Amino acid sequence: MTMRRHVIAGLGAAIAASVLPQQSLAAPLAKVKELGVLRVGVYKDNRPWSWDDKGTLRGIDVDLAKAMADALSVKLDIVEFMAGEDLSDDLRNVVWRGGLLGFKPCDVMMHVPFDRKLQIDNDQVVLLAPYYREGFAAVCGNEQADCEVPPAQFKGKRLAAELASIPDMYLMGSFGGVLRSDVHHYDTGYEAVASVGTGQSDVAVATRAQVEAALHDMANPAVKRRKGPLQAIMSPGWDIGIAVKDNSRTLGDALDTIVTKLIADGRMARIFAAHGVSWHAALAAS
Repeated sequence: MTMRRHVIAGLGAAIAASVLPQQSLAAPLAKVKELGVLRVGVYKDNRPWSWDDKGTLRGIDVDLAKAMADALSVKLDIVEFMAGEDLSDDLRNVVWRGGLLGFKPCDVMMHVPFDRKLQIDNDQVVLLAPYYREGFAAVCGNEQADCEVPPAQFKGKRLAAELASIPDMYLMGSFGGVLRSDVHHYDTGYEAVASVGTGQSDVAVATRAQVEAALHDMANPAVKRRKGPLQAIMSPGWDIGIAVKDNSRTLGDALDTIVTKLIADGRMARIFAAHGVSWHAALAAS
């Protein structure tokens, strides 16, 4: 999973509200309230956002979905889905058409990059309610005492990254590829960071949320977070929001209002803090 989850082309451009269609075309909000259920799709194995903890779904996106359902006074029907080849596949399978193997479309898909090009390329959905600004970070263990050195000086250390992610591309391809032979791959960025805590790796690069959550869960003082920026990283960061079907704008507007309230009264930051992650406002929401 991943590269497509982390960054979509043209990340730098936040979607300006003025360029998004504004007209409400249907009334699915009334349907959700009539049925009394909000069906929400979350990525599978996407810790700290959504993951299966011994049969129970946990994570920031899971808690946020619960808060949305509570605000609408309906029950939550939350389902996991596997990441497809790209985000357009995920939006098609989860939001506007459903999966080929009988996956029923959801009312809402969580954790969607709030990106103008993604919106233009997928006019069957509406992207809205940006709720977090993501970025990248690194950690070091005892074998890499100085975590602030230029990344090229990590040569010879055991480097960890999620397979096929931006951190993977960064470590494999930057600095003339000198770090390529030192990179070890993990299924998720969270696992890559955790490998530093168990002594399997010396340095890990992952998203900021993955780094903060893993550090929180490990509570290992021997693992240090890099304070300085990662030179030559491909992305300055990106906003994360939700997606609804194009004809579900009444529901989307209601959820956008709920997210705004969650941010304003501090509940959003508390949801993130419960998973060890500091909340950062989306640039598009500021």
